[in-house]
Amino acid sequence: MDEKTLRTLEYPKILDRLAEYCAFSASADKARALKPSVKLHEARERLAETSEARQLLEERPSTSIGGARDIRESLKAASRQAVLEADQLLDIKYTLIAARSLRRLFEREGDRYPHLAEITLRLPLSTGLVDAISRTLNDRGEILDSASDKLANIRRDLKIEHDRLLSQLKRMINNPDISPYLQETLITQRDGRYVIPLRADFKGRVKGIVHDQSASGATLFVEPLSVVEKNNKYKELQLEERDEIRRVLLALTAQVAEHALVLEEMIEALADLDIAFAKAKYAEDMEAAEPKLTPMTDDRGPKSDSRPPTPIIRLLDARHPMLDQETVIPIDVELDPQTWALVITGPNTGGKTVSLKTVGLLSLMAQSGLHIPAHPESEISLFKSIYADIGDEQSIEQSLSTFSGHITNIIRILERADSSSLVILDELGAGTDPQEGAALARVLLTHVVQRGITTLVTTHHPELKAYAHATPGVINASVEFDLESLQPTYHLTIGLPGRSNALAIAERLGLPAEIVNAARQEIDPADLRAEDLLDDIYRQRDISQEARLRAEEAKHQSEELHAELAERLEAIEDERREVLEQARQEAAEEVKGVRDEIRHLRAELRRARQPLEVIQQAEEKIEELAEEVEIPVVRQVPDITPVSGPIRLGAKVRVPSLDKEGIVRTLGEEKAEVQIGVLRVRAKLSELVLVGGGEASPKEKGEPPPSAVRRPTSDVGSHPSPGVELDLRGQRADEALDLLESYLDRAYLARLPWVRIIHGKGTGKLRKVVREALQRYPQVRSFEAGKHNEGGEGVTIAELRK
Repeated sequence: MDEKTLRTLEYPKILDRLAEYCAFSASADKARALKPSVKLHEARERLAETSEARQLLEERPSTSIGGARDIRESLKAASRQAVLEADQLLDIKYTLIAARSLRRLFEREGDRYPHLAEITLRLPLSTGLVDAISRTLNDRGEILDSASDKLANIRRDLKIEHDRLLSQLKRMINNPDISPYLQETLITQRDGRYVIPLRADFKGRVKGIVHDQSASGATLFVEPLSVVEKNNKYKELQLEERDEIRRVLLALTAQVAEHALVLEEMIEALADLDIAFAKAKYAEDMEAAEPKLTPMTDDRGPKSDSRPPTPIIRLLDARHPMLDQETVIPIDVELDPQTWALVITGPNTGGKTVSLKTVGLLSLMAQSGLHIPAHPESEISLFKSIYADIGDEQSIEQSLSTFSGHITNIIRILERADSSSLVILDELGAGTDPQEGAALARVLLTHVVQRGITTLVTTHHPELKAYAHATPGVINASVEFDLESLQPTYHLTIGLPGRSNALAIAERLGLPAEIVNAARQEIDPADLRAEDLLDDIYRQRDISQEARLRAEEAKHQSEELHAELAERLEAIEDERREVLEQARQEAAEEVKGVRDEIRHLRAELRRARQPLEVIQQAEEKIEELAEEVEIPVVRQVPDITPVSGPIRLGAKVRVPSLDKEGIVRTLGEEKAEVQIGVLRVRAKLSELVLVGGGEASPKEKGEPPPSAVRRPTSDVGSHPSPGVELDLRGQRADEALDLLESYLDRAYLARLPWVRIIHGKGTGKLRKVVREALQRYPQVRSFEAGKHNEGGEGVTIAELRK
């Protein structure tokens, strides 16, 4: 990427903000050095890492690189054989522990976060350093006795000598022959040796070596001759301890140096992981989204067109990331498949330059793996290079004017740019004679369009508006100005050039009307007509937008009412189920009581040797009633059809005559063909009811497989449907057969594919009669018992012939 362009588009400021989210200096340094990728797969992987990090932090907000430290300087020192201090070794230990915890986390969650898990594979499993450092140092950085056997022995001897030395000095200061000569009865240290405070007046009363005296000179700090040897021994052991500690630290340092390469790779991996977390946090704060990063498309223009493919730019609700995200006005930038250049016109301070920078900067961010402040459906191609000429290019040192500076930069850009580049030019043709500048701008645009270079420009030249309107591959855009408030609105409109507001603004500010009118007379009448036409287009567009907003508001209110109605119906259905379930339970209790009475009556009749036929008939009725009582109350989903538009192909509808839902396959002026499962029926449009929003799911919209059985098309309504279910419970056998035969005839004429016959379980007599009749009926292809959730043996499902 062009370094000058990166600075022009303020990309380093984005990296500085990203670095603020990093947890340690290694990742912050790497964040500031981040460059946009020119490889599509690499840029997509970076974006995927950021998305995974956002998901992880949303589910596990406390996830971080833990206590990791930037140990790169320590590793360099270890490689030079410099002895590492205790705090440096502890930093290494904590970093290794953090790396180990992260690796274990992604070993468990690797399937959900594959890109992040791949980074953690670079973290070491075990180097033995954590245990080695833990045996040597405690968390305060103190060397433990367990660091070495020799150190443990030295410290044991040191304690013994220390206790002996202090015991002898205590006896001396408590000796009544010596204590009167002391300033205080205490033991202190001077130059690492134990001494007692002797009053200067009694110098020589206690034989010893004077190490120091008080500021007033009244006290001498004397090491008695009797403890000199013990002090010497104690000092020798301290030196031995120091040397052994240095040897232990040197051994640990050598162990660190041995694993230096592994530890350096660990720091790199932790930095990459921390950058992913930083990108995720930055994206959350910006309310950013992952853009769809695409390769260049080759569908712009006919196949005979020799121009190279052009990248896709489709940024919706895009916001400049450096501006206040609460107040910045979002813009939509979308180039259609035939557009190579976008010409933006409009007033000064209206947002033209910000629009250019927004597109360029969001492109750089996307290729760096950063989510962009735009709508999630935004899409942009990967550019191999991005060039920008924005701002004042004046150079006093090189004796270049503003115009010369711009031209020098444009020459450099044209030498390097190609069809895979994005070129951004601010105020093209400015800084020189307007006529010559406009001519140069037109030629430059023609040149880049012919080369297939995607180019975004801003200009004040009115000639470029006409050029963009008349030239294939070039499109106008504008930032708007509010004449009432005399303030720019910062809205970007694609497809319309900016209006000339100079005279209107002058008139609003109070310039005399005769001057304004005289100026208007100087303008070419054709230009005035064009401006009037443009004003009318803007007015019509505003009317259209207001109508669309009103329609959206009405739709929103309709959806709210629909949701409220659904909620109320749900509450009513809950109450219905509760009442029916209570009634079912009460009926079940009554049936149980009747059964008990019948069993008791049967026993009495058997003892009295009376016939049981009457009792058996009563038992059959009771069993049928029990089956009905045992059926649980099924929750009914309310069918709420919201207000919607006309029926379209692919719409999901309900056919009331069949009480079934299907998908519209063909559509005529008065009738439609609806597919219900494998059945296709024709029905009047007036008889169809849209279901939900009228949209079928992709699965529902798909055609049935060729192997599926398809019924021939029929006219619903020519023979009314008797419904797909017949309930024969409680009927005598002969009555049931009459009802069944009549029902099957009507079902076949209505072209029903199958029917459901409910006969109950009971003694099985009615079931047997029904199935024998189905076996004889010529229009029944096959039949079978219902599934468990359909009623089991109490139901028979019969498939009818074509």
